[in-house]
Amino acid sequence: MICTTVCLLASLLGCSPAQRAPLFDGAHAYHWLKAQVELGPRYPGSPGHLAAYNLITSEVKKYASKCYTQEFEVWVNNKRTKLTLRNIIAVFNPQAEDYVLLAAHWDTRPTADCEVTAESRKQPIPGANDGASGVAVLLELARIFHQNRPDIGVLMVFFDGEDYGPTESDMFLGSRYFAKNWSERIPVAHRPIRIRYGILLDMVGDKNLTIYQEGHSVKAAPEIVEKVWSAASELGYGKYFPKQEKYTIQDDHVFLINAGIKCIDIIDFDYAPWHTLQDTQDKCSAQSLAIVGRIVERVIYSEKM
Repeated sequence: MICTTVCLLASLLGCSPAQRAPLFDGAHAYHWLKAQVELGPRYPGSPGHLAAYNLITSEVKKYASKCYTQEFEVWVNNKRTKLTLRNIIAVFNPQAEDYVLLAAHWDTRPTADCEVTAESRKQPIPGANDGASGVAVLLELARIFHQNRPDIGVLMVFFDGEDYGPTESDMFLGSRYFAKNWSERIPVAHRPIRIRYGILLDMVGDKNLTIYQEGHSVKAAPEIVEKVWSAASELGYGKYFPKQEKYTIQDDHVFLINAGIKCIDIIDFDYAPWHTLQDTQDKCSAQSLAIVGRIVERVIYSEKM
C-alpha cells in the first residue's frame, strides 16, 4: 500500500521516485558558509585564500565526476602586482551532451571600501554573503547531484579574483579568464559539449532576502530569467523573487554573456553590509540559502536531454 501510494504520487508529479531530487538542505549549506568565514579573509595572497581553495576542492572532489583547476597569473594595480589565481571547475554527469553552468566567486574583497572611516576601509571584509553564500549553495548542490544525477550535465565553476579591485579593471578576473579561454571540450568528456545557459549566484544568503531580476540578465537571457522566477513562484518563494527588474550590475555573468554563453545573475543587491566589515555570518541565514538552493535545484532537475 505504501509503495503504491508513493508511486502514484510520483506519477502525478511527473517523475519516478528514483528520479526525484533530494531536497536542498539549508542548514548544511550554512555550515559551509560558516566554514569559509572561519578561515578569515580570502582575498588572493592571504592565508585564508589558499585554505578556502583547499576546502572547496576537497569537498567538490567527493561528489563531482571531475574536478580540476584553471590556474593563471594576472597583473593588477597598474601592473605593479602579479597574482596567481585559480578557477575551480567541476563536472557532473559527463555523459550528457548539454550542460547548465552554475557559478559563484570564492574570493573576498581585500578592502572594505564602503566603510565610513579611512582606517576601516583599509581592512579586508569577512565575506559571509559576498563570496561564501554562493559557494555554500554550490557545495550543497554538488552533494545533491552526486546522490541523484540530473538528466542534464552540470558545469560548476568557482571564480577567483571577482572582488579584488579596487576598480572594475582589477575585478572579475576569474570570469574574464574563463570567458577568454573557454573550450567546448572539457577534460572529462573529451568531446564538444553545449552549454544551454548559465546561472551565477552572488550574495544569496541575506537574512532579509529579496532578489530582483537583473538588467543584463533580462536583456541577454529573458527566457532563463522567466524559468528561474517561475520556479520560485511554483515553490512558494515568489515574495523573495519579485518579478521586477531593479538593478543592472557588472558581475561575472557579463563576461560569460560576451563569450556567447547565456547567463543570468541571481543577486541580492539590497544587502546593506556590502563591502563592509559587517558582512558577517550572522547577517545570513540557512533559510535564505535553502530558498535559493531549492529554486536552482528545481530548475536543474526540470531540464531534460
